[in-house]
Amino acid sequence: MGPDLLYAARQLIAGTVPAQEAQGHPLPVTSKDILVAEGPLAGRLEGFTPRRAQQEMAARIEQALADCSTFIAESGTGTGKTFAYLVPALLSGKKILISTGTRHLQDQLFHRDLPIVRDALAVPVTMALLKGRANYLCRHHLEGADTEARFGGKRDQANLARIRDWAGRTKHGDIAEIDGIPEDSELWPRVTSTAENCLGGGCSHYDECFVNRARREALAADVVVVNHHLFFADLALREEGFGQLLPGVEAVIFDEAHQLPEVASNFFSLTLSSHQLLGLCRDAIAEEHKEHSGVGELPQAAQQLEKAAADFRLAFGVEPKRDSWGRLNDPRTVHAALAELKSRLTRFGAVLDAAAGKGQGLANCARRASELLDRLLTISENPPAEYVAWYETTTRAFTLYLTPLDIATAFKQYAGAGKKAWIFTSATLAINKSFAHFQSQLGLEETETGLWDSPFDYARRTLLYIPPGLPMPSAPDYTDAVIDAALPVLRASRGRAFLLFTSHRALKAAAARLRDALDFPLLIQGDAPRTELLRRFRAAGNAVLLGTGSFWEGVDVRGEALSCVIIDKLPFASPDDPVLQARAAAMEQAGRSPFMEYQLPEAVIALKQGVGRLIRDETDRGVLVLCDPRLLSKGYGKTFLASLPPMPLTRTLEDVERFFAPAKRARKAEPRVTEA
Repeated sequence: MGPDLLYAARQLIAGTVPAQEAQGHPLPVTSKDILVAEGPLAGRLEGFTPRRAQQEMAARIEQALADCSTFIAESGTGTGKTFAYLVPALLSGKKILISTGTRHLQDQLFHRDLPIVRDALAVPVTMALLKGRANYLCRHHLEGADTEARFGGKRDQANLARIRDWAGRTKHGDIAEIDGIPEDSELWPRVTSTAENCLGGGCSHYDECFVNRARREALAADVVVVNHHLFFADLALREEGFGQLLPGVEAVIFDEAHQLPEVASNFFSLTLSSHQLLGLCRDAIAEEHKEHSGVGELPQAAQQLEKAAADFRLAFGVEPKRDSWGRLNDPRTVHAALAELKSRLTRFGAVLDAAAGKGQGLANCARRASELLDRLLTISENPPAEYVAWYETTTRAFTLYLTPLDIATAFKQYAGAGKKAWIFTSATLAINKSFAHFQSQLGLEETETGLWDSPFDYARRTLLYIPPGLPMPSAPDYTDAVIDAALPVLRASRGRAFLLFTSHRALKAAAARLRDALDFPLLIQGDAPRTELLRRFRAAGNAVLLGTGSFWEGVDVRGEALSCVIIDKLPFASPDDPVLQARAAAMEQAGRSPFMEYQLPEAVIALKQGVGRLIRDETDRGVLVLCDPRLLSKGYGKTFLASLPPMPLTRTLEDVERFFAPAKRARKAEPRVTEA
């Protein structure tokens, strides 16, 4: 049954071709028909395996798209979640917006998965990839970098020359096209734009702007791929082009939807950072060099603001810190520095106002100064009751935040506007089979849900080991005890392991212990970029990788190279987190339990993500080690265990050693399994 007949079927349903053109053949017209063994997708996708869960999920999404309704789906690893929503999306004939968790996943979806489905279905679907403006070259700022001549190093000069040469050839201006220049290079902010420093219609390069070109392509496309940060940046700021795009979309599909509450919270927040202030000063000086306002005070006013920003950072103390605005260690010093910062920003704004008439660039800087002053005053003086004001400092920088305690109302308003289908998918949304936590966070309590477990044989191919005798995580020697428990496991697994930690402090302590204790390659987060560490891990075949944060999710290592995942403790958020404290207090005032309704569900979702690193393919096998004794000693431990795949549980190291023993030895004795 060829793809041409499938396309004919879609035309027939739409009434655009006569019935006789279908040649009397029974035609596949539903997602389930496409996802069977003899369907058109099987011939295009190597290793395709029909799965009932995938077919059922696709059918539910197909119905939601047809009804313009909302649907939430958890689909375990291996069910084929991506194709379960892509097939009905492309069959629907609707204009679709797909949002995923990261730029990496966005590129994978656009360059690999979507073309496979489009070609298999032979549907004339146009596609567009839309990223945030910081991913596109800005010709105006490239000119500024050329004339500013502030790059003294030979490497930066060479890289700037490469960018300049590429700028004359590129069609899309996507900076991902250039290899060899680090993502964190200081060059990129100088040759790309932000919402704040874009000149808009006043730019001399407006007609050839790469951001505008990407937006135009998105407006014309049938399927547009974005990421969550871009989606919510637009909802919060109405800046990134969705003001035109979103109203014309007939369906929105979120992959990795478990990230949405945190991303939405960040983008519905009001922020002011030293990076924004220093960027304003840098851009103002650059525009002054080009537009020659003649306002002699401008360079000095910029320097004074830069110094005030540096002094304000120092007022918080030397050590990096994160706390609420009402819990300052030295409020007198901070407020004195804050007064100076307000004074210098006000003065710089007045100087820029005087210079604004000389050019569009300086006028834009004057507008930015006014907006940043408004933010500073709102966060530090007039925070609304339904928000929490807090700050975060790093070694040299600071950021002030005003974060909403609840985003459900705001998000529900967007999701309820217009007649659209809204689809939310992830492998980790449910807590013990319930979606209540995710639904309440986004105001989706009445939404239909569906849950499909992973088809992988966890009972035969995995083992869950909870080491005996560990102290409580609050014990000062807890990380040492975790490493003591992990070492014999690592010897049994012959390396091939991830050690995932809930804090950088624990990771560093573990790294110090393991550097001279292992006979396997040791890879440590921070020693190289994540992609490079993963490349080395796969290539070594017996490495041990220590990670936190970003290694808990979005990492896909298949095969024997990753045969063991060790997690140091249950990933509860830090109780000192200012947003958590404020939300917990608000829940207590409403008579609710912040632990049971917020902290526990969040930790369960995070644990499910970490556990999901172990089994990525039906041929994978491995041991999961959860080191936290609270899994068995606390009542809430049952909630964690009930939310995990059905792994046999043991507390005996010999069972782990037997699991990893060569096949002939392993068949002689089955592991002794302990009930949870």
